[in-house]
Amino acid sequence: MGLSLATTTTRLTLLIKFVYTVFPLVNKELSHWQAYAAAHGMRELADQALASITSKSFHCKGGSIYSLYKNVPTADFVRLVVALQTISDYLDNLCDRAGVVDEDAFRQLHLAVTDALDPDRPMNDYYAAYPYKDDGGYLHNLVAVCRQEINKLPAYHLVKTEALRQAGLYSELQTLKHLHPKVREQKLLSWIHGHLPDYPGITAWEFAAATGSTLGMFMLCAIAHNPELTAEEAEKTADAYFPWINGLHILLDYFIDEAEDRQGGDLNFVAYYENSQLTLARLTFFIKQAYAQAGQLPETTFARTVVDGLLAMYLSDPKTEQPAEQTIRQSLLQTVGGFTRLMYLLCRLLRKKHIL
Repeated sequence: MGLSLATTTTRLTLLIKFVYTVFPLVNKELSHWQAYAAAHGMRELADQALASITSKSFHCKGGSIYSLYKNVPTADFVRLVVALQTISDYLDNLCDRAGVVDEDAFRQLHLAVTDALDPDRPMNDYYAAYPYKDDGGYLHNLVAVCRQEINKLPAYHLVKTEALRQAGLYSELQTLKHLHPKVREQKLLSWIHGHLPDYPGITAWEFAAATGSTLGMFMLCAIAHNPELTAEEAEKTADAYFPWINGLHILLDYFIDEAEDRQGGDLNFVAYYENSQLTLARLTFFIKQAYAQAGQLPETTFARTVVDGLLAMYLSDPKTEQPAEQTIRQSLLQTVGGFTRLMYLLCRLLRKKHIL
């Protein structure tokens, strides 16, 4: 189905604003947190904070697309996205890179994610079970910024329960997936099977993928800027993102990392597909579901552009140049529309220029 000229113009305008207005705002926020981490706290924690910002800044850039949602104050929302995503990326490093394997410590650390989205609860001692404790206030300050921005959302009461549900699922995934390889798979499956009956048509590992995305949380916060938001719109948004758009996000992420994860012995949800044909079929299924769900949301053009952007960003990654990934990439690009392919080419250009 072709796009009208007006729709195409709207989407191109959105992309231009994203790259030239939002990216600099993201960089400014990240510079602030980088400077804070460098100047405060013990070396072990500061090093992980700095490493997470250096290697994962594209997560903040991608999530900041929601700062361009209708009537959202862009700079304020970038501040929220960068703070929440930086919490996520920092905790990922603390669980994955610091030589610690402790379920209680990981679960305690991840209370920062739910605290960030619930200004009404007292903040926790996130390092209570972790061997390193002095971060100079870094994590508490990140949580505080999120809460300040959440308090500005007039309709947050309509999305709060779902935002916290997704944050809780995200936190449990991160807690379990970083455990020792001998126990993590069984612990994950025991947890997943308690939820899977509510999501017919997807596998255990596809459900796990859906829990691993922060995009649903960002979208719920974005729509909460609308003082006239209805409970029905909030529910539609939740259903569109979980499991479909969230799931597509993380399945694409694992798809490009599969070879790398295999070499490193890291857990990879796409690796559970029996062969490349099944990988292609399931990614295609999630793409179709994501577009169908996006079509049901109030700001349909924006929602579809987000799905386009996910595909463009991940499929343009240099990791997809390997033969097996390249074959799947080409097949996926043939199933999507011309605008998505245009975005894919734009992302390749932005990567060459080191903007993305």
